[in-house]
Amino acid sequence: MSDEDDVAPAVKRSRVFYGSLEDAERQRLAKERGRSGAAARSDGIKAGIKAGNINISSGETMEMEEHVSERQNDALEEFERRRRARQIMVSTDDAEVKAGLRALGEPITLFGEGPADRRERLRGVLSVVGPDALKKSRKDEERAKRSQEECQQTWYHEGSASLKEARLWLAKYSLPRAMKRLEEARAQREVPEATRTIRQQELHKNLRNLNNFCSQIGDDRPISFCHFSPDSSMLATASWSGLCKLWSVPDCSLIRTLRGHSTNVGAVVFRPQAGVSGDQSDVSLASCAADGSVKLWNLESDEPVADIEGHSDRVARVSWHPSGRFLGTTCYDNSWRLWDLDVQEEVLHQEGHSKGVHDLTFHPDGSLVATGGLDSFGRVWDLRTGRCVVFLEGHLREIYSLHFSPNGYHLATGSADNTCKVWELRNRKCLYTVPAHQNLLSAVRFQPNDGHFLLTGAYDNMAKVWSHPGWTPLKTLAGHEGKVMGVDVSPDGKLIATCSYDRTFKLWLSE
Repeated sequence: MSDEDDVAPAVKRSRVFYGSLEDAERQRLAKERGRSGAAARSDGIKAGIKAGNINISSGETMEMEEHVSERQNDALEEFERRRRARQIMVSTDDAEVKAGLRALGEPITLFGEGPADRRERLRGVLSVVGPDALKKSRKDEERAKRSQEECQQTWYHEGSASLKEARLWLAKYSLPRAMKRLEEARAQREVPEATRTIRQQELHKNLRNLNNFCSQIGDDRPISFCHFSPDSSMLATASWSGLCKLWSVPDCSLIRTLRGHSTNVGAVVFRPQAGVSGDQSDVSLASCAADGSVKLWNLESDEPVADIEGHSDRVARVSWHPSGRFLGTTCYDNSWRLWDLDVQEEVLHQEGHSKGVHDLTFHPDGSLVATGGLDSFGRVWDLRTGRCVVFLEGHLREIYSLHFSPNGYHLATGSADNTCKVWELRNRKCLYTVPAHQNLLSAVRFQPNDGHFLLTGAYDNMAKVWSHPGWTPLKTLAGHEGKVMGVDVSPDGKLIATCSYDRTFKLWLSE
């Protein structure tokens, strides 16, 4: 054994020793680095908590088992909903499906959705809210519809004995006149078409030659209304000064000033047959004013012979029944009234409009009355039964004037929407809309004897004559410097009167 053999184990042992020392040193350094890193991380966490970047306010945790359980419950509920959906019967009619969606408050259709998709969507909604929800919604809808229909129904109240007597009298009065009108219409149909065409052409020629025959300053305030007497010998005018005046025709000389109103007079009208038959002391005119007063006049006195009391609001128009026994008044309390002068009382106080009633006109037979007002609707009432027989819906704004044609089945209405509508009462529809003026229409009048032309007046300072039928413009009556507030045609059909805001009235005559 050599010396090298003795040294070798010692070297190995020293190497092992030194190796273990190196490992220990490395482990010590690693521990120190780990402690320093942990300290650094701890310092970083503390700094983050102090800065508010790390939230440690809640220590709530959610167990994985709970999360899995919730997902399982949701899946089970979805499977159950689909099972209920498959059992729900849904109509295959697309219209019924849309109605069902609408009743449930859902959109009736989505973008790109077809009938099948819409049906499945309704099925899905019903699987959530239950199939009875649709039945309940439909019941509620039907109940609301019935309630609305009940609200729209006209309520009738028991009338007085005088009203019953008046309605019987009106029936006996109107039926013979209707028969006579129909006989005249049948006789007119027997006239050859060529003869009727020639007559119409001659009339149109005369109307195209209308010229201003007379112009008269009627008052110091605007003249709101004008009306010819039944014999065409006088013209009555009403003014905002509160005065009504009678003028001779055609020389336009003042006959009498009727003093009684204290505010704007809305209308003054002659009683049928006034000045033709009866005594001068009989009631011959009626007038109304903005303070709700209605006064009756005769042809002898400047003072009213009677006052009609009972209106609490503005009375816009008055009109005589063709018999002369009844007087109709319109009021801004949303009603119109019928007064029986024989018994000297109000026999009918009729509601039905939602706003003030402005104008009314009686049918030539005396069986009907038409009313129009600020609610833009017109109504035709049967005086013999009290029912609204025709509802006139079509104007966009207030109706300020109405007038029946002598033929008995045409009715003209003038409105603030600048149009005049002619209504066919036989089929209860609008026959024609005349784009008449550039401003609101204040008055419309048919020719009183045969209705071959229609006269309109408006706030564009003009009055116009239109053919009937055909509704072509025949003549524009221009000359007023202010709004045309009233128009009328003499009973003999020879003269036309217009009154205006410029305080004048004019007579127009065909040369």
